[in-house]
Amino acid sequence: MPAPGYGPPPGPDAAPGPWPAPLPPYPGPWGPAAGPPPGGAEPRQRLHPLSPALHGAKSLVVVIAGLSWSTLSRVGFGWFAVLVTVFVLGATVLSVVSWWNTGYHLVGRELRVYEGLLWRRTRAIPLERLQAVEVVRPLLAQLTGLAELRLEVVGGGKTEAPLAYLSVAEATALRQRLLAVAGRCAPGPAPSAEPGAPAAPVPEGRRVHAVRNQDLLVSQLLTPQAFLLPVGLVFVGAQFLSEGSWSFIAVASTLTAMAGVVLQPIRRVLDDWSFRLDRDDGTLRVHNGLLETRMQTVPLHRVQTVRATWPLLWRMKGWLRLRLEVAGYSAGEVEDRNRPDRLLPVGDAETGVLVVAEVLPGVRLDALPATAPPSRARWLRPLSRKVVGAGLDEQVFVARSGLLTRQVTLVPYARIQSVRVTRGPVQRLLRLATVHADTAGGAGAAAVHRDLADAWELAAELTERSRAARRTDDDS
Repeated sequence: MPAPGYGPPPGPDAAPGPWPAPLPPYPGPWGPAAGPPPGGAEPRQRLHPLSPALHGAKSLVVVIAGLSWSTLSRVGFGWFAVLVTVFVLGATVLSVVSWWNTGYHLVGRELRVYEGLLWRRTRAIPLERLQAVEVVRPLLAQLTGLAELRLEVVGGGKTEAPLAYLSVAEATALRQRLLAVAGRCAPGPAPSAEPGAPAAPVPEGRRVHAVRNQDLLVSQLLTPQAFLLPVGLVFVGAQFLSEGSWSFIAVASTLTAMAGVVLQPIRRVLDDWSFRLDRDDGTLRVHNGLLETRMQTVPLHRVQTVRATWPLLWRMKGWLRLRLEVAGYSAGEVEDRNRPDRLLPVGDAETGVLVVAEVLPGVRLDALPATAPPSRARWLRPLSRKVVGAGLDEQVFVARSGLLTRQVTLVPYARIQSVRVTRGPVQRLLRLATVHADTAGGAGAAAVHRDLADAWELAAELTERSRAARRTDDDS
């Protein structure tokens, strides 16, 4: 007789017991090949058949880069081509095997991803922890009509379950379905749950703003890198002319240094090209990218902070930049381009007010309260004392900072996880303190160098407003 809880599930006439629910079989390498799964359970889905080809193309670039020019000169072109062919074939075979043993399906409120042949691995992602979903289309994926689906969850240090690659329709429909299962999908026709059925059309939502590509180009020209590049070129040219040395190493190193200077503005232009922002009820959609297009979906209730920045050179045109912080996402991604923090790459003051009101209803960016630290704080902030400040709006905590690059951080009271009061040695001498409003996995905001009594009063008020806002969210 089998041990309780580990035997086969009882029949309909058997007494109830602690029988575990069996996983649905799959007609393929993961389960029996007999017919569809019982009970209407969803079978596991594979990735697109062209996925191995795209992964093999990536491997080709890596192989050619790994086999240096010196290898070609030593073995000759024929053997070099043979080496490249062998490596590419090996990578393609591994990609095909990986594709054959990779699948996904929804089980209840979980997305399960299966992969591996000798060492099989199953990842179960609870959808209630879902933070954001994005559909990414690198250049090769755009040429083949495919897309990559990436998920961000609470506490994840990096992207979870990157499903590469799916058709664009399948990726879009799966994104909508995941949000629907998580209970955060915008109203509209739901995609079909049947694997073979065509995907239902996805609502585009209401257009909030679209950035002009001309403004994006001008904004990147108004950066320190763009202004200092001609000066650097003149300086390097003068050095070469004075020394009369034009060696290959000197020229190559100079060009490499210059490329490093201009790389960041160029990447920003490519990443934010054709930027547009759409809004559904409770969901924010961001579309951007030229060589690699992205469609990010961020539930608004996951937004922790909104940060407005006025760079020094942009202020002559009245432009600003808006970023948002999503719990467990922005801090986990080291590379800036992978963070779903783009809210407005460049825009005027009126556009900034409009976009902030969409994300934080009832908050006006041009009418935020903020008071400066006391005059004795000039010993710690001799130049920027009048620029920094903090205040309490009806909906958000406001923190202002920056001298050359002005910045305002908005933290909704319901997103404050903890409130801290810190005092350094010099602050204790001057009877000052800093109040920190911490958010889930993010930087939050801080009111720096406040009067000691005001700091404790501010901390108590922030704690009370945070509790009240969370109670309101729970009731709603």
